[in-house]
Amino acid sequence: MIRPSLPRLIFLLLICVGPLCPAEEPDQRRQRAERIAAAMDTKLLAGQVLLTGLDGNGTLPDAMRSLLRDISPGGVMLFRMNLNMNKERIPGFLKTVSDLAVSSGIPPFMAVDHEGGIVHRFGAGVERLPPPLSYWEMAQKKGKDRALKAIEEDACRSGKEIRALGINLNLAPVAERLNAENEAFLEDRSYGPDAAFVEAAAAAFIRGMSAAAVACVVKHFPGNSGADPHRTASTLGDDRKGLEKKVGPFAGVIWKERPAGVMVSHVIVNAWDAGVNASRSRAVVSLWLRENLGFQGIVLGDDFSMGAIRAAGLSEEDAVIEALNAGIDMVMTWPLSLGRLHRAILRALTDGRITRERLEEAAARIIYEKIRCGLLE
Repeated sequence: MIRPSLPRLIFLLLICVGPLCPAEEPDQRRQRAERIAAAMDTKLLAGQVLLTGLDGNGTLPDAMRSLLRDISPGGVMLFRMNLNMNKERIPGFLKTVSDLAVSSGIPPFMAVDHEGGIVHRFGAGVERLPPPLSYWEMAQKKGKDRALKAIEEDACRSGKEIRALGINLNLAPVAERLNAENEAFLEDRSYGPDAAFVEAAAAAFIRGMSAAAVACVVKHFPGNSGADPHRTASTLGDDRKGLEKKVGPFAGVIWKERPAGVMVSHVIVNAWDAGVNASRSRAVVSLWLRENLGFQGIVLGDDFSMGAIRAAGLSEEDAVIEALNAGIDMVMTWPLSLGRLHRAILRALTDGRITRERLEEAAARIIYEKIRCGLLE
């Protein structure tokens, strides 16, 4: 028998004490998450703030196995290239992935974009949700209440299905109002042109997923312009008054549903921080989203390998450090970059470009949401 070292034993006790009390209140969960983060070594902290893509479909290459074991990322995001298999094989595959990435009792989020319509990451046998825009069309024909009820029921049913497969974090819904500026990029991913309906629809989607124990990340704050951020930089030209109207659905959903996360895009918002990607902007993340809108969950930065970041003349590593300092809690990356970003965060800790306190704060938010959706129980 291998005896755990005293620090590791204390760490495991910090994780395990909480669930003994089924009536644990939100403040108690948050305090427990903060204690767990404070007890982590720097290597674990640096891993916890990374949400990585995955190499492998049904089986994992040795290099991917080694990465998951060594870095223990805070989450794994899955795409069609990972899930294009018979439905019956998915739970075993995802358990293998999760077991490799778990560290000191903290499992990773297993995440997927499960929006509906054109964004569907699974193969045959897993329900494809209707396009979000189709619910707006339903509301015009059958009434708003009927459409919202359908959204919640569909999300709950589909959420139960994906949770049974091993998914616990849904990178959805899109809470952007469809307009002439963003429709070429969003297509049918928005709940329509009416801000009040978009807010109500996104809230219904979150309620349905939450009833199935699937946490949600609302996206893409504060919005998108016509340019595709995967390829190039995009800019929102609105003044602050126009921007407040634009993010109305996000504000309403944050206040009413308290989603696990909000994904911040790489759009440039000159009215808040001229020439700087929202994902790298302290003004956008810490002042606007956190202080003004009161969001307390995980702030997730969109994929840092996108063209919008390259257009800023930054390496992925430098952009990620800037994002974490701006208030981003978790960053999206890929297997080719995972090791580099992990090492970059550790170097930034060593040379003082980022503080341990900032990483502990980010990790505590991530761990709190894991506790909230039952991953640490």
